[in-house]
Amino acid sequence: MSTREGNLEAPTRHAIDWRSADFYSEESLLKEMERVFDICHGCRRCVSLCHSFPTLFDLVDESSTMEVDGVAKSDYWKVVDQCYLCDVCYMTKCPYTPPHPWNLDFPHLMLRAKAVKFRQEGARFRDRLLTSTDRLGKLATIPVVVQAVNKVNTMPAARKLMDKVLGVAAAPQLPPYDSRRFRKTAKASISWPVKNGARTPGKVAIFATCYVNYNEPGIGHDLVRILEHNEIPYCIAEKEACCGMPKLELGDFESVERLKNVNIPALAALARDGHAILTSVPSCTLMFKQELPLLFPGDDDVKAVADAMFDPFEYLVLRDKDGLLKKDFKHPLGRIAYHIPCHSRVQNVGQKTREVLEWVPDTTVTTVERCAGHDGTYGVKSEFFATSMKIGKPVFRQMAQAEPDYVSSDCPIAGRRILQGMDESGEAHHARKQHPLTLVRMAYGLD
Repeated sequence: MSTREGNLEAPTRHAIDWRSADFYSEESLLKEMERVFDICHGCRRCVSLCHSFPTLFDLVDESSTMEVDGVAKSDYWKVVDQCYLCDVCYMTKCPYTPPHPWNLDFPHLMLRAKAVKFRQEGARFRDRLLTSTDRLGKLATIPVVVQAVNKVNTMPAARKLMDKVLGVAAAPQLPPYDSRRFRKTAKASISWPVKNGARTPGKVAIFATCYVNYNEPGIGHDLVRILEHNEIPYCIAEKEACCGMPKLELGDFESVERLKNVNIPALAALARDGHAILTSVPSCTLMFKQELPLLFPGDDDVKAVADAMFDPFEYLVLRDKDGLLKKDFKHPLGRIAYHIPCHSRVQNVGQKTREVLEWVPDTTVTTVERCAGHDGTYGVKSEFFATSMKIGKPVFRQMAQAEPDYVSSDCPIAGRRILQGMDESGEAHHARKQHPLTLVRMAYGLD
């Protein structure tokens, strides 16, 4: 619970009424945007979080009245375009969130605006492509295709062409694809006896995520090795599609619903069978924990999945509190510069990854709690790349100052962006990028 002006209660979230006609009324939307923007202009507490707020405040300060009423309504969309729905302003900064009578939810207002824009205009090809993670991943990981895709993604001439034709910036390092998809190579669980704890279900279902399945399957295998070492039975979710977060970025609720209809029945069955559900990417965990319940508040299956969904390190810490986790670490990890992604912060589970890493003897963890600037697809778009690097610059500097042996983030694409930022900013370092799950597997001494 945080101290808030005139509001001493924890922030609460209202369901998103995305099926109502008024939700898509541009007149109604612009009226609400003017109300919220006026409150934000008078407060300015969130100016350092992302580029939405500097954009808004510059529009106000450069207007004829120096108030929100002097800003052209057409310019409101400039603020919307800069929001990547990290939720940090709502969860950590804003003093006017409900139950405050001003009832301010800036991220969900931006989400509504994106939905209105999507319904009116659709999305450009680049945005549809980047958010179709399953389709792109399945194509790019075909054995005869994957080498060509990875080669093209590292060729300067090809990247310049992608920048010019598609609007995918030439500068950001793109994650490679791997034809050995996690869901194809993950082996069946050893039949350990189920040990339920007071806080944790004693068996786990793994939702692979698009990124782990197509880009870095090793992260998923590291999670499996950790579960096996701790004698926790596990299975892989029988049916899986993208969690829907990329489509949510677009305001494409119909696609989110289609993906929900693929994922939720199988996951709900696992939840009701007593499984904890783990994902290795914070955005996916957040989607199931918070966003889908707000989009489909009357769906009992969605609620069952949300209640069973855990961040992996949240689960490990609770497992330890139940006295059922092994701490027989064999290898120190040295100095780790650990970055907490925005979508981990807003889950309100605390710094569980840091806590687990600090269990390892002779290991020092320096924690950086600030946006790294990648932010889903935002940081690879031509028009936003320079701004994304500016947003991430304080993180790059702080991570390098720790003189780490490892750079680590629960968000693997953020970890990649941080290492690139450290390299390009001239920060001297010898760090390697490793996911926290990989570091824990290494500390256990597991192959």
